[in-house]
This record gives sequence, C-alpha cells and structure tokens, in this order.
Amino acid sequence: MAIRIVTDSTADIPSEIALAQGVTVVPLTVFFGEEAYLDGIELDNAGFYRKLQASKALPRSSQPSPAAFQQAYHRLIDEGADGILSIHLSSKLSGTYQSACTACSNVQESGSTVPIEVIDTHSISVGMSRSILRAAQAAREGQSLAELTALVNDEQRRTRILAVLDTLEYVKRGGRIGGARAMLGNMLSVKPIISLRDGAVVPIEQPRTRSRAYARVAQLIVEMGQIENVTIAEASEEVGQQLAEAVKTIYHGELLRWKLGAVLGTHTGPGTAAVAIVIAP
Repeated sequence: MAIRIVTDSTADIPSEIALAQGVTVVPLTVFFGEEAYLDGIELDNAGFYRKLQASKALPRSSQPSPAAFQQAYHRLIDEGADGILSIHLSSKLSGTYQSACTACSNVQESGSTVPIEVIDTHSISVGMSRSILRAAQAAREGQSLAELTALVNDEQRRTRILAVLDTLEYVKRGGRIGGARAMLGNMLSVKPIISLRDGAVVPIEQPRTRSRAYARVAQLIVEMGQIENVTIAEASEEVGQQLAEAVKTIYHGELLRWKLGAVLGTHTGPGTAAVAIVIAP
C-alpha cells in the first residue's frame, strides 16, 4: 500500500529532507508589500531575515489555496497513491487546514476513491515536523492510513511547544496574539515565553532577559516529566545556540536544530527561538 504524506511549509522541514523522505510540501506565501514569495521555495530563512531587516513594509503571509492542495493530491493519486495523509498547522493560526479540507472534498467529489485524511495538529514548525517525518517513515514501511493517522495524533497529543520572542509586536500585528494579549503592556521590556494551547497562542511568562527566558524554558521542560524528544527551531544561529546550551543542561538526548521559516518569522519576528518537546508515553 502506498500512502503519501502532504504538509505545508510552516512545518519548516528543509526541502532536501522533505524530498528524501517523500513528503510533499505545499507552500504558503509571504508578502513584502506587493512582492510575493513562496515560503521555502523563493524565500528561505536567511533571505527572509535579510529582507525583514531591509524592508520598510512589514511582511504578511497567506495560506495556500484549495486549488494548490488539489493539484498536489491529484498528482500523488496519478503517481499511484493508495491514500493521502495531509498534516497541517493549527487551524487557529491559519486557514491552511481549511484549504486542505476543501481540496479533499473537491477531490472526492470529482470521483476519486483514494482516501484522504486531513489532520489539524494544533501546532506549528518543529511542533509538528517530527510526527510528519515519522509518518513518512512508517508509510514507507507499509503502515495503513489509519495507522499513520493514529501515529500522528498520538505524538501531537504528547507534543508541547515553547518559544522565546524578542517582542510580541509581530504576533500582535499578525493578529495571532489570542490569550497573549495580557502581556502587551510590557512587551518592549521583556523576552516573552509563549506556547500553544488548543492550537492558539498563549502567554507563559515574561522574563526580563533572554538568558533568563532560556533558563526558564529548561525548567519548564523538566517539569513536564520524562521526555522522548526535543527539537529546536531558530531564527538565527546565535539564538538557537543559546537555547540549545540551556536545554542541554537538563536534556542529554539528540538535539536537532532547524531553521524557522519565513511564515513563522513573519508572525514572531527576528530573535525567535522555539523548542518542541515530545513527552514520553
């Protein structure tokens, strides 16, 4: 059975890894004024932050259209897929999940009998990338669509994400602030720690310095109990290294570090470092 995996570019999976693992990535679009760039294709991490520094216009992002997902689904079906598992960022952060659902319905209404399962991870970036790659591996090993869906849902239930920002200004301007609104009064003088709860942004704490924020993240990880995996996503090498040093004081397993993509950077700004924690079952 050939089950194929689809995701969107906010998973921040490097293109070479996605290609090698057989994961189809449908990109979101990042705009600087009237200039549009496909996330991860026409604009990578380094290019995005260069433009962010040089541009007078703040960036914005746009979800893929249902047509973009339909094209991806039809191509995979034409290539012989027996099923498709489409795994996406939180529906409370973007309309991407809804676009994928609409595309799924359209493909089925066109007469296709190939099953398509669409998952809202209630997460983003490294908060969902590990389960996507694990699903891709399990698909190559012949697991069914139902088994792959259960695998992803189980890991996502056990995944927590924490991010340290330089400011809440980008979250505010992007309209994704949710429960973090209470932190706005001090947003210029703190390095806020945020998380996702039920897929929405929520405030955790407001340390005064980045080093204190990273140390607190390490403490919060310890309080989660036995940890299966930790992965870092970084806007820059500097902040990623600082967070990694704090995490290594309490976690001694493999610690992968991936680059934050342009879409997440649009809504969190420069200086962001995030960590995804998978709690052991």
